[in-house]
Amino acid sequence: MGLDAPDFTIGIEEEYLLVDKDSLDLVPAPAELMSSCQSELQDQVSPEFLNCQIEVGTKVCQTVGDARNDLKRLRSCIARVAADHNLAPIAASCHPFSDWRAQHHTDKSRYNQLQQSLGGVARRMLICGMHVHVGIENKDQRIDLMNQLRYFLPHLLALSSSSPYWQGDDTGLACYRLTVFDNLPRTGLPAEMDSWGQWERSVDALKELGVIEDSSKIWWDLRPSSKFPTLESRICDVSPRLETALTLAALTQALARMLWRLQVKNQRWRVYDSFLIKENRWRAQRYGTTEGLIDFGQRTIVPFEDLMEELIELLAEDTEALQSTAEVAHAAEIVTKGTASERQRAAYRAALDSGKSKDEALKDVVRHLIDEFQADL
Repeated sequence: MGLDAPDFTIGIEEEYLLVDKDSLDLVPAPAELMSSCQSELQDQVSPEFLNCQIEVGTKVCQTVGDARNDLKRLRSCIARVAADHNLAPIAASCHPFSDWRAQHHTDKSRYNQLQQSLGGVARRMLICGMHVHVGIENKDQRIDLMNQLRYFLPHLLALSSSSPYWQGDDTGLACYRLTVFDNLPRTGLPAEMDSWGQWERSVDALKELGVIEDSSKIWWDLRPSSKFPTLESRICDVSPRLETALTLAALTQALARMLWRLQVKNQRWRVYDSFLIKENRWRAQRYGTTEGLIDFGQRTIVPFEDLMEELIELLAEDTEALQSTAEVAHAAEIVTKGTASERQRAAYRAALDSGKSKDEALKDVVRHLIDEFQADL
């Protein structure tokens, strides 16, 4: 479709929590565990802000199939090495019962500075996310696609929701993670920008004042990456199941290509005011996929099953080109069978129904998350 087409490569970053297999509570990553993982995975694994977290990142992948192979290798390594220490990784955005007050941040200069800069807000950051990078070389095109892709962020969030519990309580939300993350500065929906130049001027204004060192401290749901020629989606909860993560990555990649395809035809997705998109963001955060999202063109709330049917059809040409038809089609199955949040609640109810106490039921949720992590490996 032309020489100027972006390459639409993808990269996936995920953050996991480490739990003790006996107590099922969070534990700091032993130095031996981290060194073993790094010797095998090199710079594809790193510590995270809290010392009970570990982060992985795939290589630059041409297709979601390539991403599957690499992410499976990364997850498998973490699970295998953790097992040597009687630990297990879980890929949920909040631990069902652990207390953030009992956690400590990793002793690295970057994280020490972050703790000092953010104060008490940083201490509550017992949350994990998933980031998806899509390769878009042209800088102005990156900004233009960011403006349009904002509309679909609530769709991705709803499908990814994996954080219903916080410190032992059901929050009533499908994604509690964002209520914690949104306490940080420079978070939420990306601002609408008219060009790469405006983005650079905005970043430089904060850099010159010493407020931020670089654009990596702009923690929007979607942003131009500070390191790579990519558009980086940061809206998603991390997914317990590998296949869900791949579906979210494939959707992000296909949406970017669809919007570029419209651009080639001198068309574009309507850019809605952030006020309206935020309403859908809240609906996704609160309900996941169970209550539908607002279609601002039709001025009606559309059930999520219908939204996914429309979206899969809309992206058909793009998923065929990107070799991701099966992964994107899986989004409909996520809606039908329930998101990670719904499955955690089902595990909790089943434990209570079997006569277990609330504390034991929450431990069963962690056991369920351990099993989900292992299921696709």
